[in-house]
Amino acid sequence: VQLQASGGGLVQPGGSLRLSCAPSTGTFGTFAMGWFRQAPGKEREFVAAMRLSSGNLHYKYADSVKGRFTISRDNAKNTVYLQMNALNAEDTGVYYCALTRNSPIYGVLHRPGTYDAWGQGTLVTVSS
Repeated sequence: VQLQASGGGLVQPGGSLRLSCAPSTGTFGTFAMGWFRQAPGKEREFVAAMRLSSGNLHYKYADSVKGRFTISRDNAKNTVYLQMNALNAEDTGVYYCALTRNSPIYGVLHRPGTYDAWGQGTLVTVSS
C-alpha cells in the first residue's frame, strides 16, 4: 500500500496543524499506524501510533508530544490524522506516516522497523 501524507506547513509557535494520511489505493484495513518525524541533521523519531487489536484501539505517544498531539482515524474518510497543538520550534521537521497490516505488540509501536509502508513525508515548520 502507498500512503500519502499532507497538511504540513509554516505555523507560529503555539499554533496548531492537522496532518492527514491516506492510502493511495484501497483501505487501511486492520492495522497499526504511526507518525514519525525527522528534524534537520537528526534521526527519525517516533511521534505517535495507534493499533487496532481485538476491536479496540490502543494509542502510544512520545513523551515530548503527550498532551499536545492526538492521533485519530476516520473510517468513513479512510484517513488517519495527527492533530498537533501548542507547537514549538522543536516540533519542526518532516513528518512521515507509516502503516503495517500486522498487529504488532504495543511495545514495538515506536520502532520504525515495525512498519512496512511509509508515506512521502510532509514538512512542518514552526517559526515566528
